[in-house]
Amino acid sequence: MASHLDNALLQLSIEEDEEPFVLPDHPEYYSTGRNALSLVGRLLNPQCQDMADLILNMPRKWKLYGRVRGVALTREKFQFIFTHEHDMLDVLNKGVHTHNLWPIVLERWVEKPPEDYLQFIMVWVQMRNIPINHYTKKALWSLGDFAGQVVEVAFDPDKPQIKEYVRVLVRFDVSKPLRRAKKVTTPGGDTVNILYDYERIQKRCYTCQRLTHEQLSCPIYRSTKMLNEKSSGSSAESMSQEINEVLEESDPLFGLIPDHLLGFDALSGKPKIAKEVMEDMRLYLRAAEGAERLAREERVKKSFGDLENDPVGQKTFLRLEPPPSVTKILDKGKGHVYDFGAQEVKTPRPDKLMANAISAGTKTLQSGKVVSAMPLLMVHSDSSLPEFSAQSSTGYSAGSFVTSASGTPIKKPKGRRRPGTFIRKANGKGTLKADANRGSKFGEGVFTDSKRKAKEDVEPSQSSARFKKPFVVPIEGPSNI
Repeated sequence: MASHLDNALLQLSIEEDEEPFVLPDHPEYYSTGRNALSLVGRLLNPQCQDMADLILNMPRKWKLYGRVRGVALTREKFQFIFTHEHDMLDVLNKGVHTHNLWPIVLERWVEKPPEDYLQFIMVWVQMRNIPINHYTKKALWSLGDFAGQVVEVAFDPDKPQIKEYVRVLVRFDVSKPLRRAKKVTTPGGDTVNILYDYERIQKRCYTCQRLTHEQLSCPIYRSTKMLNEKSSGSSAESMSQEINEVLEESDPLFGLIPDHLLGFDALSGKPKIAKEVMEDMRLYLRAAEGAERLAREERVKKSFGDLENDPVGQKTFLRLEPPPSVTKILDKGKGHVYDFGAQEVKTPRPDKLMANAISAGTKTLQSGKVVSAMPLLMVHSDSSLPEFSAQSSTGYSAGSFVTSASGTPIKKPKGRRRPGTFIRKANGKGTLKADANRGSKFGEGVFTDSKRKAKEDVEPSQSSARFKKPFVVPIEGPSNI
């Protein structure tokens, strides 16, 4: 009996060897209608980006309250389902989106995603230090291709350009490092360093220039720290290696294609010559024999010779890449350029000792004296608002202004006509008694926040009509004389 149980236990398997379950092909099992109005994305740095915060904060950031809801698919992938298609297109066309200062990838949902799905982002790049004699469409396309696949160029040679850069929209592979600069040699022999700045890209690894981790988690930073060596400037050139391809002797194209056009491009990771182009050239050569075959080989060699110094022609004819479009809207999709490495540490400024004394100038003395206060713009010197002086022709201060040819001088207010000392003494004006419980002494009077009010102990003027005694002889009766 025990032997039969042991054999049964040995035959048991933890994993089931049954056939997989096949979902029924019915409309009730599909959510295609809902997914058609959705965007699928993934986090580039899950260590610094929380999925729950992303699902709750992105609708607020997009200002689409109640019109979009998020769904967490995996630890890195998510989905946002929109109510209206125009809201989804507006979010998709805004360019790079960030969460917790790190970029995220967003693409429209497709039923059968390709291999490079959620691998690219569309980002505007600002190119600086362009040679003055190479402001052309092809030159800008060639220079922008080092930052990514150029999709659009914002350039209008007929309009004035007030910025020192030219913007290009590129399709950037998030698995590759950002390029900060590229050395270019002009036909005249001069070497120019083209600079690249990425709009809306906030944080990156400042060692390898990648968007997938922080500097402390960078393997290159750790290795260099352990070896106590300084990392080189731009990792885009140091880490890129070209993979060369060698053709066999039986290949019809053997000896016809230059060696530098074989293999894969280090920037894009794609073949330098598309497979379709290679197969078409092979069929073109195999379809002829004898003298016609030699003539076709010469044509193939000549075509490669013409494209050897034409990078734009190599992209369009050999790699079959679509040419970029040109827009005359120079600020299309423009965003900020964040550079945390160039920020300065601001030292805190101490508070002014006379701040309370200056603000106290708006108060009134009980003795009748008023202390004039300085304008508020002069008191708060740390404010971002500009400071204006009373003598400025375009400034502001309390009072009225009149316009003249030399500026805007302050119109002096009319002086108060005060009676003379003899008249004031004759009026018998009483003195105002200060409250001992309120205010503080300041000069001749008492300093308080309240207005001066008439007190009961103030004697009215003796010259008023009701206090004048009539000079009439009273009736005292007949005289005794």
